[in-house]
Amino acid sequence: MQNTSLEDLMPLLQRRARRLTPSPADAEDLMQDALLRILQRLKKGHSIDKLGPYAMRTLHNQARMKWRGPPPPEELEDDAVAVDPVALTRLECADALQAIDALPADQAALMRLICSGETSPATLAHQLDVPVGTVMSRLARARARLRDTLGTAE
Repeated sequence: MQNTSLEDLMPLLQRRARRLTPSPADAEDLMQDALLRILQRLKKGHSIDKLGPYAMRTLHNQARMKWRGPPPPEELEDDAVAVDPVALTRLECADALQAIDALPADQAALMRLICSGETSPATLAHQLDVPVGTVMSRLARARARLRDTLGTAE
């Protein structure tokens, strides 16, 4: 076993890992962890005289570390979530704000005022110093462009 490579040792490590763990998936993880430790040691420039016994000892030590470690956290069920997830809403808002920034300056200024809570066309016209008809046409063009950019239907 002295002239063996890690590739040659993998079936033997896999069989041993299956004896040390309760499931095939855990055995695969254990074997990969052990191989990773060995590769890291070799990459640092350390030499390993007897790779076979060293690999088996590393596998066993990895298993012992898992046995002694804290139990993995329990996965939450969907009904155990106390707060509604808001990540998708935040991403959609960020996309909308980015799309507003990409509008022409006059349309973007109008949409920012609307985002800040102003919805009266007369007030918007007064703030932008343009006629109400201009506000309405800019708003229609801005909304159409945002629908195209964001891929939403009317």
